Amino acid sequence: MYLHWHRRDLRLTDNLGLANRADVLPVFVFDDDVLTYASPPRMAFLLEALSALRAAYRDRGGDLLVERGDPVDVIPSVASRFDVDRVGWNRDYSGLAVERDDAVREALAEAGIPTETFHDAVLHEPGTITTNDGDPYAVFTYFGKKWLDREKEDPASPPESVVSGDGVLPTLAELGFDEPDGSTPDAGTDAAADRLSAFCADPIYRYDERRDYPAAGCTSRLSADLKFGTIGIRRVWEATEAARADADDERERESVTEFQTQLAWREFYTHVLAANPSLVTENYTAYDRDIEWRTDEDALEAWKTGETGYPIVDAGMRQLLAESYVHNRVRMIVASFLTKDLLIDWREGYDWFREKLVDHDTANDNGGWQWAASTGTDAQPYFRIFNPMTQGERYDPDTEYIGEYVPELADLEPETIHSWHELEHDERPDVGYPAPIVDHAKRREKAIATFERARGEA
Repeated sequence: MYLHWHRRDLRLTDNLGLANRADVLPVFVFDDDVLTYASPPRMAFLLEALSALRAAYRDRGGDLLVERGDPVDVIPSVASRFDVDRVGWNRDYSGLAVERDDAVREALAEAGIPTETFHDAVLHEPGTITTNDGDPYAVFTYFGKKWLDREKEDPASPPESVVSGDGVLPTLAELGFDEPDGSTPDAGTDAAADRLSAFCADPIYRYDERRDYPAAGCTSRLSADLKFGTIGIRRVWEATEAARADADDERERESVTEFQTQLAWREFYTHVLAANPSLVTENYTAYDRDIEWRTDEDALEAWKTGETGYPIVDAGMRQLLAESYVHNRVRMIVASFLTKDLLIDWREGYDWFREKLVDHDTANDNGGWQWAASTGTDAQPYFRIFNPMTQGERYDPDTEYIGEYVPELADLEPETIHSWHELEHDERPDVGYPAPIVDHAKRREKAIATFERARGEA
C-alpha cells in the first residue's frame, strides 16, 4: 500500500505523486504550525477543495483520511496503522515546508518506511534553471527565456486504485477560524477546470492587451487553484498550448505567450524563495542604511479599509475585503501606494494580504511586495513610483472598476473621479468619500529622498 500525503495538490488528475499508483491511501493532515499562518478565506477554500477531493476518491471506491496534528507524528503513525510500504508527497519549497518535510522523512526512516517526493507544483524545479555559474537568477528576463524554451512534461495519469481512510472533515469553527469576511471562489478540480476552459476559450486571446484593465475580465482567476493545487500546472500549460494552436493570428499567439510568461513569473518567485527562504521577512536587496519606514496607524488603517481618497487604491482594497481577491495590476498600485506614498514597511502590506487573500502564496506575494517596495529581485527602481491617479485614468478610464467597489463615486463622471486629488474642498461633490490623505507629488519626493538616504546618497 502506498500512502500519499496531500498538501498543496488537492486533485487526483495530473498529480505526479499519484500517477499510475495502485492501492493508494490518501491522507491530509491539518498541521497546527501551518494553521498559525492560515486565514479564514484560505481555510474556507481549502475545506471546499478537500470536500471535492474526498468525493473524487469516493467515486473511485476509496476515501480521504483526514487527521490533525504534527505530521512528524501523524504520518508515521498512519503508515504503521495501515501497514503501508512506502510514503510519498509532492514537494513544497518554502522554508517552513522544507524543514517539516525533512523531519517527516527522518521520522519515517527511523520507522523503516521508505519515502519518495516529486516536483509537482512547478514545471521546472528550483535549482534547474540557473546562471552559467550555477547560481539562481535574480533577474527575470534571463530566467523567463530559459523557462519558456524548456520542454514541458505532459499531464500525469491518475492513480489506478485507491483504498479507504476516514473522510470526516472539520468545520472552520472546529479549526479555530471565523467565516471569511469576503466571498471566495468555488473550489475543487471541476471549478478549476471550468475557469481554465473559460479563459482559454476567449480571454487568453485578449490577455496581452487587456490584462491590466481590472474591469475587462481578461485574467484567468486560476491563482487560488494553482496555490492549492486543485489544478495541475502541466494541465494548464497543455491548455495554453492548445489555445495557441487554435489562435487565428500572430497577435493572438503572442497573447497566449504573454500569459505563459506570467506562469514563468510565478515559478521565478518560487525559485527565488527556495534559494532564499529568509525573504519572507527580510529584504532581498541590501541597502547601505536601514530604510526609514514610517509608523502611521491611521494611514495604515485608511489603506486597509479603502479610505485613502485615491479611488483606484480604495477600489482595490475594497475588492480585497469583498472578494478575498485583487486584480494583479491593482495589487501593484496599492502596494506602491503603501510603500511609497505612505512609506509604510512592505511587511505590513504582505501580512494584510496574507490575512485577506484567498490565493495568498508565500513566494508570489513576497515577490510582488518586494518588487513594489524596491527591495526585491528585479524590483521596481525606487525612483519609479506609481501615480495612483494616472494609473486609475489609464487602466480604468471609464471608472467601471472604481464605480463597482467605491459606490459613493458610482454616479460621478470619470473626469471628476480621476481629478479627485486636484479638487478643492468646496469643489468635491458631497458623496461621503474622503479627500486624499496625502499629497502624492510631495510624498513621491519624500520617498525618493528616503531611498537615496538608504542608498547612502544623501
